[in-house]
Amino acid sequence: MGHIDDSTWNSPWPTVTALHAWLTEQSPVPPEQQTLLRMLKLSEEVGEVAEAVIGATGQNPRKGVSHSWQDVQSELCDVIVTAMVALTTLTPDAARVFDAHLKGVAARSLGSD
Repeated sequence: MGHIDDSTWNSPWPTVTALHAWLTEQSPVPPEQQTLLRMLKLSEEVGEVAEAVIGATGQNPRKGVSHSWQDVQSELCDVIVTAMVALTTLTPDAARVFDAHLKGVAARSLGSD
């Protein structure tokens, strides 16, 4: 496995933390409901990926080709951001939790250097 150069990585976590704070501040529901709704938001976003794939492949005869593969990319990014915000909702140490998990997945899947 090749070495990953951490010095070129621009962490998204400060932005995710700011988005989390903004969503929390804007939410009209109590914190317990915010947590549940952020987890459910993931399903909504994954559904939008499915809709975009169906649209990009023209699989709905009524709509034809209604999306592009760039739309699919955008929806996948929304899933990632939503998952990062959801993780931040569960733990203030989301960056460390994710980093440790990703390293574990890489070690299992790619082996170690």
